[in-house]
Amino acid sequence: MKKALKTLTPVELEIMSVLWGLGRGTVKDVQGQLPKERGLAYTTVATMMKILEGKGIVTSEKGDKAHTFTPLLKREDYAAQSIKSLTQKVFSENPTLLVKHLLEDKTLSVADLKEIERLIKERLR
Repeated sequence: MKKALKTLTPVELEIMSVLWGLGRGTVKDVQGQLPKERGLAYTTVATMMKILEGKGIVTSEKGDKAHTFTPLLKREDYAAQSIKSLTQKVFSENPTLLVKHLLEDKTLSVADLKEIERLIKERLR
């Protein structure tokens, strides 16, 4: 049986994005990578990381001075689960509608479109 999707709040996703990029890190490491204008206090980041640990999304190890957090949920797994959920809930389980919507996005560059074309051709082989 597949695990249920662990939906992340926007703040949790922001913190996880930093932690995925670092591979592992302390609260201070994560806070230091967040945009300064975001203004998340150390205590807020610490609380959010403890919540993520409680949800089983990260694990922590006590060091000499601080806990080091390591993701248990891989970015790729979260992305795959999120896309599947989005396709089911928003695009009526029709992945063609999702791809059509992405292709109509005016922010896609020519390079993005060429890479998408390359990936489709590769998939069709």
